[in-house]
Amino acid sequence: MLSLTPRPSPVAPTVDFAAAGVQHGHLRLPYSRDDSAWGSVMIPICVIAHGEGPTALLTGANHGDEYEGPAALFELARTLRPEEVQGRVIIVPALNYPAFRAGTRTSPIDRGNLNRSFPGRPDGTVTEKIADFVTRHLVPMADMVLDFHSGGKTLDFLPYAAAHALPDKDQEARCFAAVAAFSAPYSMRMLEIDAVGMLDTTVEEMGKVFVTTELGGAGTASATSIAVARRGAVNLLRHVGILKGEPETARTYWLDMPSADCFAFAGDDGLVAFAVDLGAKVRAGDLIARIYPIGRTGEAPAEYRASMDGVLAARHVPGLIKAGDCLSVLAVVTDA
Repeated sequence: MLSLTPRPSPVAPTVDFAAAGVQHGHLRLPYSRDDSAWGSVMIPICVIAHGEGPTALLTGANHGDEYEGPAALFELARTLRPEEVQGRVIIVPALNYPAFRAGTRTSPIDRGNLNRSFPGRPDGTVTEKIADFVTRHLVPMADMVLDFHSGGKTLDFLPYAAAHALPDKDQEARCFAAVAAFSAPYSMRMLEIDAVGMLDTTVEEMGKVFVTTELGGAGTASATSIAVARRGAVNLLRHVGILKGEPETARTYWLDMPSADCFAFAGDDGLVAFAVDLGAKVRAGDLIARIYPIGRTGEAPAEYRASMDGVLAARHVPGLIKAGDCLSVLAVVTDA
């Protein structure tokens, strides 16, 4: 008879989630391969616990070419002391560790996009096994989840923290209160192109507080974006009561993505030349970018214009673009 009980996760933590103090270890995932018959993927993890209190799960590099989260979280794991904590902080700076090591969005092992693989499978691919462990073991321990993102190698964003519109308005209010506490330069009511398989959706369906970010991108991290990430993580730990003190708030501009009209996709291959920069205000019909054909001179470029009033919240990088690529994202300023 077929059992409906899920298999145990093959991931073996080298840390004790119930222990007090600071622990630096790994999530060891067996991965047999040509160069290591009994090898493993070793995902770094840090647990800092002291006393009774809430648990925060902080993750970065869900996509491996996004660096603000790892830069902030490796530093936080190195410097946060247990006596400063009331509760528990679980830090996984590079959740999709194979992709992070390769500097790619998806895993070089199985081409898995971790943030489209949730809730995962304990008997699936390496990426699905990571997602399964997060879903069944890490998220249930957490009261609040912060998952850092940026644009990776193909997009650049205004630096914002974000949450989503949710059916449970009490949960939605708690998520947006956490976004406000993060205090990024911009705060977004975010619309996803496709939310299936995302960590966001998995956490939200469990009723947890979830905050995500888009803190720049273009395949790198700036001093400014890393500082936003570090301050935001500490602010959230203060907000939920794990760290003492009030969040260090700064001015934030609230943005909304009201519809799919926010997104523009290239219909042409070629050289993209933007007419406006990130944060620029545009009106419906304004020129956003031209895409020049590159096979010969003298050809007219395709022009892409704003479908709505708003600000340019994200843009394609690098300079060459292919049909189907996301060209730009617009958002509406709702409050300052």
